[in-house]
Amino acid sequence: MDAVRVALLREVLAGTQWPGAARRFAASLRRSVVPAGGNLLLVGTERYEPWHLAAHLVDEAAWSGLPELAPTLVRHRVRPGEPPHLSVGLGRLAAARRGHTLLVVAPGEPGEGLLERVHDARRAGATVLSLDGGDPELAALAHDALSVPGRLSMPDALSAPGGPSAPGELSAPGRPSAPGRPPAPGGSAAGAPAAEPGMDLDTVQHLVSAAAGENSLPAQRGPRRFRDRLARLADQLTAPPPSRW
Repeated sequence: MDAVRVALLREVLAGTQWPGAARRFAASLRRSVVPAGGNLLLVGTERYEPWHLAAHLVDEAAWSGLPELAPTLVRHRVRPGEPPHLSVGLGRLAAARRGHTLLVVAPGEPGEGLLERVHDARRAGATVLSLDGGDPELAALAHDALSVPGRLSMPDALSAPGGPSAPGELSAPGRPSAPGRPPAPGGSAAGAPAAEPGMDLDTVQHLVSAAAGENSLPAQRGPRRFRDRLARLADQLTAPPPSRW
């Protein structure tokens, strides 16, 4: 999703809690992966693989100049002959420890097997973040969670062609290993803002990935980067006209 469409999405959701909630969660993601030098593991459920979020984060990592945002997609089933970046199975979660961040995306029930692996990763010191449909067990395991109850369709104006790369086009992100700070004990699961018509977990993933790239940009005193200027222009073009009174 490009800057113009993200700005349109934010305009549609203006006045709701979702843009702010997505930025807060994106800030948690950024804080967990950047000091640790990367090591971001992204995993879904048996029935849902977060292809689009993985592609968006790869794009945001390139745009923002922070390779730490590019995830390793962990899959429940890996078919023979698939490329290396699509061949990381659940066994990778067993190696998660302090300095790793595990981002779980679960629109429905995550399943006992995944919950056990997430629990083990947290006990080993990994930071656990959750984008979910409101599962209480997963939210309880997460250091920070953003829950989206229900699964309604995205507004038609936001589902035009030209979205993220297809799964096979994901690049294999490289990430240097560096010691990371331990996660805050107890976490800060924030739950879900009030449900909004047309809101779903896919929409929130767009907001989170875009905010992660924006939040990661350092303060600049010189001319704005082209992408920053484009995003600002898009916000201005989609903003309602000022009141004359």
